[in-house]
Amino acid sequence: MTFVDPQHAFEASYPSKTARFRHDLTNDPLFEIDRILKLIASVPPKSIEYNSANISHDHDPAKMPSNGLSPEETVRNIADINSWLVVMNIEQDPEYNAMMQRCLADIAPHVLEKTGPMNLIQGYIFVSSPHATTPFHMDPEHNILIQIRGVKTMYTYTAQDYSMLPQEVHEAFHTTRLRNIGYKQEFEQYGTAHEMHPGDALFVPLKAPHRVQVGNEASVSLSITWRSRVSDDDAHLHKANAMLRKIGAHPPMPGIAPTRDAAKIFAHKVYSKVQPAAGG
Repeated sequence: MTFVDPQHAFEASYPSKTARFRHDLTNDPLFEIDRILKLIASVPPKSIEYNSANISHDHDPAKMPSNGLSPEETVRNIADINSWLVVMNIEQDPEYNAMMQRCLADIAPHVLEKTGPMNLIQGYIFVSSPHATTPFHMDPEHNILIQIRGVKTMYTYTAQDYSMLPQEVHEAFHTTRLRNIGYKQEFEQYGTAHEMHPGDALFVPLKAPHRVQVGNEASVSLSITWRSRVSDDDAHLHKANAMLRKIGAHPPMPGIAPTRDAAKIFAHKVYSKVQPAAGG
């Protein structure tokens, strides 16, 4: 097994709460710098994102400053240049895909029971300089962060807490892929700090807002994400509510009227299938 006793963590927490557990990937050659450089050379440019890490936690992720280097230079000099790089969709590489499938095999039974099949499985490798910052944001997938080298602290905040992020923010996130969800200092009352060392893994629930601070050494970490019927329904519901709000309605918060939520989810699924055909 790649993960150590994931059953206990996932049975108690999945899908709505963070869960910590351990892994055995710290010495896997797939995470050596030379192998990561080989991966960078093999994937299309659109699969690589890299920037200066000289930013604050409330920086707009859509306006990241360049570091002026190539991806290869960024990785080779990561300890000294205050930058970060992510290789996206590493499942494009057969070796990385096989590793990801081994990881997910450990938790698949617990996921399947609660949220159905794991869809759109994707992997990301992050290489970050000491003290690098990842701005406050949320993701539309279920996510496992796996720390390989260095130490980073992930600050997570309660998933789907509409007292922290209003319903309209969730709607904009799904309809415009809003990346800057607006960090405020008062959010800290909702947050939990998870100090991640090599060998640590953390499950992050769907759309749980989070921010990341790297420690005193360069960091290498892996993120594996997947969608489910729960994440799909959440997206359909917020898109439906955004459409209603656009015509002047005031939809109630998700969960207050489950039957109505289910009807809107169904209606938006039908609309999503019909709309492309009508436009073509």
